[in-house]
Amino acid sequence: MSSLLVRDVMAKHPPAIRLGTDLTGVVETLLNHHLTGLPVIDEGDHVVGFVSEQDCLKALLVSSYHAEGAPKVEDVMHPDPLTVDLDDSVVDIAEQMLKQKPKIYPVLDGNRRLVGMLVRNQVLKAVKNNRQRAG
Repeated sequence: MSSLLVRDVMAKHPPAIRLGTDLTGVVETLLNHHLTGLPVIDEGDHVVGFVSEQDCLKALLVSSYHAEGAPKVEDVMHPDPLTVDLDDSVVDIAEQMLKQKPKIYPVLDGNRRLVGMLVRNQVLKAVKNNRQRAG
């Protein structure tokens, strides 16, 4: 099972948010893709942050209450997201998911560009399927 790699189970061509996107656009993307969070990328497709539903909800409430202008994604994103690499072991990532809160991990290539996304239910499915094949 340790030979099962992130590249084998990740979602390819994931949605992402570009720097400069206003928060309403971020929310629309989250809702359209039924995701709880998304990586934020720069013009070279390098992951520079991560934005969640909770980040958006908080920022929208604050900006509405104070009648402020629309915030941009860089105003609310987490600047140092947890990421995984294509050749990371799915078992290692599953163990990491048990210790840390993120349910979604951007997948990076050797040049640190976004190439996929790994969601906890994909890891769960891969571990279950691997166990069924072994037993």
